[in-house]
Amino acid sequence: MRRIAIIGAGSIVFCKTLMLDIMATKALEETEFVLMAPSTNKTSQVQSFMNKVIQENGLKSRVSITTDRREALTGADYVICSFQVGGVSAFEMDYKIPLKYGVDQCIGDTLGPGGIFRALRSIPVILDVAKDMEELCPDALLLNYVNPMAMICWALGETNIKFVGLCHGVQTTLDLISGYTEVPKTEIDYVSAGINHMGWFLKLEHEGQDLYPLLREKFEQPEFYVNEKVRGEVFRHFGYFMTESTGHLSEYVPWFRKNDKALDLYCDEPSFGGESGAYFNWCNYVADKYSQTNILDDEPTALPQRSVEYCAYILEALETGKPFKFNGNVRNDGMIANLPQECCAEGPIFADRNGLNRVLVGDLPAQCMALNLTNINVQRLAVLAAKTGDPEYVVHACALDPLTSAVLSLKEIREMVTEMLEAEQQWLPQFAGRKPRATPTIPIPQDVQRAEVPIDPALAIFSRFGELAK
Repeated sequence: MRRIAIIGAGSIVFCKTLMLDIMATKALEETEFVLMAPSTNKTSQVQSFMNKVIQENGLKSRVSITTDRREALTGADYVICSFQVGGVSAFEMDYKIPLKYGVDQCIGDTLGPGGIFRALRSIPVILDVAKDMEELCPDALLLNYVNPMAMICWALGETNIKFVGLCHGVQTTLDLISGYTEVPKTEIDYVSAGINHMGWFLKLEHEGQDLYPLLREKFEQPEFYVNEKVRGEVFRHFGYFMTESTGHLSEYVPWFRKNDKALDLYCDEPSFGGESGAYFNWCNYVADKYSQTNILDDEPTALPQRSVEYCAYILEALETGKPFKFNGNVRNDGMIANLPQECCAEGPIFADRNGLNRVLVGDLPAQCMALNLTNINVQRLAVLAAKTGDPEYVVHACALDPLTSAVLSLKEIREMVTEMLEAEQQWLPQFAGRKPRATPTIPIPQDVQRAEVPIDPALAIFSRFGELAK
């Protein structure tokens, strides 16, 4: 039997979805699943449900649970990571503390203060997983679903393990494009590349015809534009359609959440997912609703159609040689020529019996590359912060974050980071006893006299112009 270790299997719904996808794949029927989480409260529910599925569908799979990560990883052929360090409790601080300072986040798991602090909590854990894999299953492939995807995979790119980061932004965006253009999703030829949650559709064609003119026409119609105001605006001004929805994308750029006017105009519509704290509120609701009940009690045990998640299709391709194209997150290393070599890039990959084969995309359009770099700068500093435990890197990452820097001064950013590090210290052992430097306030009296210092020649010229004007 192939052995699949799922680290973070307490994510009940997502774990169930991936396991059902795999069990519904003929070539993967004989699979041993080892579910690992810090406790067995939720994994025991998954195990019980999956055993019913196995029995009622006559499958050959097996499911076991453990709280020992090394036990789960020993001899694994594949490793799936889907954990969330700190759970909803940490997520609440990621959202509410920045909001107190004026940084309004919708999702908070990819960039911004929320994404940065999620990375600080998660990167040390994923690196421990990688270290154990190097020892216990060095040939295994890690399929990562942990967010923030780009930062997690940037850190993994500095290890020796094989990995790929998986997200469903491309698939779900294709559903939207299909609906707008009235072209079946399966008939759209596309190339998407960039970074996770900010990938660009560089090619959109149907039977050799460019779909972009039609898509642009639709976005100039109010009834279509109103569904995706933020993505529509970026599309209109940057020329290419992006992989993320209003709620996500509004956080990665400085224009849409910086004040009440921008929020009211672009994001304050609950039905379209751009409202403040949308993801935290949903996670909190789900956690409360199912804290005392088993969410799987009423789930049907018949094998469903496979979901849109890439995982089962990739494993099928690796095991059988049946090629499968998808968009994955890997260390760039030239896949996208005008992004940094060491960053995490998202682009087209073909899986087959030979492994994961990247497609070389070449250069992104200059404006798309530039917007990606505003996020990559933050990712780089957040990874450094997570690995070194240096709180100054956290300050610098937040200071370069497009949304945070559009709202706060440098002093306010430092104060916010200090408060967040203090509040989340139980999940941030690498920062123990360390906090950002304090910056004293310098009072400036009304009658202060300038110090006698050399004047910048450029300022001297402007001063001379002032005298002449008089």
